[in-house]
Amino acid sequence: MYESLIKIIFCCRTGLDPVYRYLCDRRAAWGIILETLASAGFLLSMGLLVGLLAWSLWMCVSAKTQRSSIGGTVTCMSMFLLATAGIFAITFAFIIQLTPQICPTRLFLFGVLFSLAFSCLLARCLALLGFAAARGWGEPALALGLFVVQIIISTQWLIIVLVRDKKSCEYSQEEFVMLLIYVLCLLLISLILSLHFLCQSCFTYSYSYTGAVNQQGRIQATLLHLTLLLSSFIWVVWIVMLTRGNAEISRRPQWDDPLLSIALVANGWVLLMGHGLSQVAFLCRGEAKSKDLPLSFAGWTSPCADVPGLNSPKEGKENGSFENEGEKRRGEKLTSWVVNRKRPNRKHLNQA
Repeated sequence: MYESLIKIIFCCRTGLDPVYRYLCDRRAAWGIILETLASAGFLLSMGLLVGLLAWSLWMCVSAKTQRSSIGGTVTCMSMFLLATAGIFAITFAFIIQLTPQICPTRLFLFGVLFSLAFSCLLARCLALLGFAAARGWGEPALALGLFVVQIIISTQWLIIVLVRDKKSCEYSQEEFVMLLIYVLCLLLISLILSLHFLCQSCFTYSYSYTGAVNQQGRIQATLLHLTLLLSSFIWVVWIVMLTRGNAEISRRPQWDDPLLSIALVANGWVLLMGHGLSQVAFLCRGEAKSKDLPLSFAGWTSPCADVPGLNSPKEGKENGSFENEGEKRRGEKLTSWVVNRKRPNRKHLNQA
């Protein structure tokens, strides 16, 4: 049986286990395309992670006062890039045919890696909204706390199925989706918070000179919301196709593994390009550390040219009553001081 299957495999060496046929079979080109995209995404994610760690180390060495300000953000971003790299890596577990050895890896890592990525995004949304619990080192701590919940859920499910019930790792499409309910909750909450942050950044105005900072905040809010919106769209599509679509078009289970592999690669690239790459760029630019400059109305010209006296440069001295009042007070103080100097000292009069 195995020899007959090997004969139909093209560009695969003789004696290859048929489980790995989609990694090199040209007749099933989806496997080769997805593994290429997954490999590129994995290498880019790890490259960004190494570059981010090297940059943060250089920042800590060159400016010791900035350790506490970037440490939490860099840690949370490193966790996000690690989760993104894991999402690309687990794609190979879905390109390879399902076996009892591969099944626990699929069930455990799929939800765990996405929960880590969405937990980091949720913590980032809370930090950008100004929540005290998500500031500084609270951001990675919050992400880890949310991430541990999915680890407990996946571990408990595997223990119940494999150890207590002593069953082989078999599951239905509905059970697979039910195992990811917590991940869906993280995605939904993150999407709502990112929309709130986007509205806040677009409709909040500041009269201080923070043009670059406000523009960066709007760009960051837009990219964050777009990343979560596209991720939500991808999840809705693959869940509907896995539970309903493939069965209705009579493509179950032939299309189940390609569908999940495409979802992993697509969502991985959305997370990497939408949040990973942009966030690393924002951190390295250092624009987030810019501070507000004091207001200065010197040289300001009113746009109301039709109103007399408002089209001239302002120096902040147009309030004549204030100036007169100040001069009057200074005159009163000077007069009282002169009078007190002319009065004789009572102590000397008593001695006389």
